[in-house]
Amino acid sequence: MKKIAGTLLIAVLAGAITLGSYKLFIEQPTQVASYPTQIDNTPTYKPVNYEALTAAASGVDFTEAAERTVNGVVHVKNVQEYRQPRNMMEYLRGGGQANKGIVGAGSGVIISGDGFIITNNHVIDGATEVEVTLNNNKTFMAEVVGKDAKADIAILKIDAGEELPYIPFGDSDGTKVGEWVLAVGNPFNLTSTVTAGIVSAKARDIDERDANYQSFIQTDAAINPGNSGGALVNIFGELIGINTAITSQTGSYVGYAFAVPSNNARKIMEDIMQFGSVQKGILGVSGGTLTAEIAKAENLKTAEGFYVAGVEFESGAEQAGLKTGDIIKKLDNINITKFSDLTGYINSKRPDDVVQVEILRDDTKMTLPVKLIKSITFDIERLGIQVKNASPKDLAKYKAKNGVVISQTLTEAMKRYRIEGLVISEIDDVMVNSIEDVKNIFKNKSVNEPVSIVFVDQKGERNRFIFD
Repeated sequence: MKKIAGTLLIAVLAGAITLGSYKLFIEQPTQVASYPTQIDNTPTYKPVNYEALTAAASGVDFTEAAERTVNGVVHVKNVQEYRQPRNMMEYLRGGGQANKGIVGAGSGVIISGDGFIITNNHVIDGATEVEVTLNNNKTFMAEVVGKDAKADIAILKIDAGEELPYIPFGDSDGTKVGEWVLAVGNPFNLTSTVTAGIVSAKARDIDERDANYQSFIQTDAAINPGNSGGALVNIFGELIGINTAITSQTGSYVGYAFAVPSNNARKIMEDIMQFGSVQKGILGVSGGTLTAEIAKAENLKTAEGFYVAGVEFESGAEQAGLKTGDIIKKLDNINITKFSDLTGYINSKRPDDVVQVEILRDDTKMTLPVKLIKSITFDIERLGIQVKNASPKDLAKYKAKNGVVISQTLTEAMKRYRIEGLVISEIDDVMVNSIEDVKNIFKNKSVNEPVSIVFVDQKGERNRFIFD
């Protein structure tokens, strides 16, 4: 009996050792995908100690920066009117009882003691009322002072009747990759939430294929729905960005978050408060990031910078002497390695500002002072096209006596027609010679009126199109 028990014990131990060895050395760990639900906007809570461990290991203390900034971030609610029909007849007629409700929420950053607030345009878009709640739970109705839809920035104003805590601006251009940052906001309606991370990249364009030239600060600080419009601050509690977007297949944070640089947001705010609208300075060059393929084709010794493919007519770049084939390496003291570096810096400037442009031409470095000018394009949003003044070269190419050039198509529908570069000589039987003529025509035109456009093609032939 003892012999049988001993044999059985040895067999059990051998089996356990074999199974343990398989689990330890052979079997692959099972990966479980987690998909956070958005039904009730309630996050799934799991204990995570990674950020605390990395922060402690680095010796960085975030408590002071958090204390300085948490009271400067507010909860912004988008209130809209809607109608609730009581029967099918009211529904068909678009009638019903008028109601108000919160359709979205985000965050905002107090940037002055008298109640000016920066948030994202998409947070307050379409709102009939904007409600702002401070960290001390006091609630105010806010006035929308102005906004820039392309930059996704909006300026609000509340009258709190007292001096408010605010977050001072930092220099986003001086922010470095690898620098510790905090994201402060209201994700999932969890007010006054602070997360930590580092600057992962700068001058990041999420979608280089669209017409909205972005230049975001990328960070790995956790940002979720509700953080939009909140603060990205450095360890000194200075505002270096407005949290705006995440890249995610689930709708929640997966490691990539993006913020509008504070220098750009500050410039938009100052423009709106001083001029009533955003003042955009134009350098006057077209082109893109210098790639290895372009460098090889043009026999260039460098593959970093902005390759100038064209210089705009009547622009500051043309007057300063920039030429096709130049490679822009620096703007002032900012290194330019890609397109978004250039657009990000220029977007922080105004017309009449002078920028020192360092270029590489035939392997020779030179610096040219370029005076930025006002926009030399005009968006005809109704038609989905952008136009610019035609140079003598443009007119000669199309054998046209007058007109403006289609510089860009703004919608997918118009992109299919491949009309970029064509000349528009007439709109509604009125000859046009500049974008000012185009602006004047559409200024007095109802959105319901049809539009007659005369295009001049490359053969010099006139083609009339009617847009209803």
